[in-house]
Amino acid sequence: MKHRRSVGEHAFDWANTLVLALLGLLAVYPFLYVLSISLSTAAEAQSHSLHLYPRRVSWNAYRIVFESPDILRSLWNSIVRTALGTVITVLATCVAAYPLARKELPHRSLILFLILLTMIFSGGIVPGYLLVRSLGMINTIWALVIPGALSAFNVIVVKNFFQQIPESLLEAARVEGAGEWRILFRFFIPLSKPVLATIALWTAVSHWNQWFDAMLYITDDRKQVLQNMLQRIVIENSTRLIDMGKNTHDVASYTPETVKAATVVITVLPMLILYPFVQRYFAKGIMIGGVKE
Repeated sequence: MKHRRSVGEHAFDWANTLVLALLGLLAVYPFLYVLSISLSTAAEAQSHSLHLYPRRVSWNAYRIVFESPDILRSLWNSIVRTALGTVITVLATCVAAYPLARKELPHRSLILFLILLTMIFSGGIVPGYLLVRSLGMINTIWALVIPGALSAFNVIVVKNFFQQIPESLLEAARVEGAGEWRILFRFFIPLSKPVLATIALWTAVSHWNQWFDAMLYITDDRKQVLQNMLQRIVIENSTRLIDMGKNTHDVASYTPETVKAATVVITVLPMLILYPFVQRYFAKGIMIGGVKE
């Protein structure tokens, strides 16, 4: 017999929908505001009205940003850092998780305990800086991708996923004469695409948004990443960038606020484009990778 919903249940559904819609609007509005300001004319950007969409579209702020050699260089540095850091992290995580997924590994419990211990305690900023400097990585891309290449959380997630792969597959590969490296790269990694895609996205977002380590280890402005350039434009001062555009654009056609908003949109856009391609792996990767022994 079909259950007839009461008035209270219908009222709860409407109230729940309204609350979730308001929360969604609160989450989306800041991005719409920044996007609207970046595409607005100078006069509209300086008005104090509600900005949901630009009444008159102007691309002057984006032209100024893309004509800045500093921003284009820092954008390229961020792309290189994100791509290289993601590849290194995924490979290092697989290499570390594979032996831990094997129950015959000697002292496996002790090694897992020591790995988990790093999630609670860390060396700190000063010892980390001294280590990077002693390794000669200051002012290089390696200072941004090597120190944080291995995460204890990622290793545990991938290890748990590897343990779900049937042991019979491993035994069949050994019968065929496959060694450990071949088993890892020919069987385990191809069968672990969901969890590896999830780890790759987490890592890519982390690298793309990082700015503090670049501020510590990078002293050459030509090697700075986009987030540090964004910090200088938004927080410190955008006068230098505005002055740079005076030679090619009408000063009245843009404002510091439109240039700041355009830079923020350019910074956020790559991750928004990347996310839909790996979203389908999230549920399976996290659920299976989160299963305990």
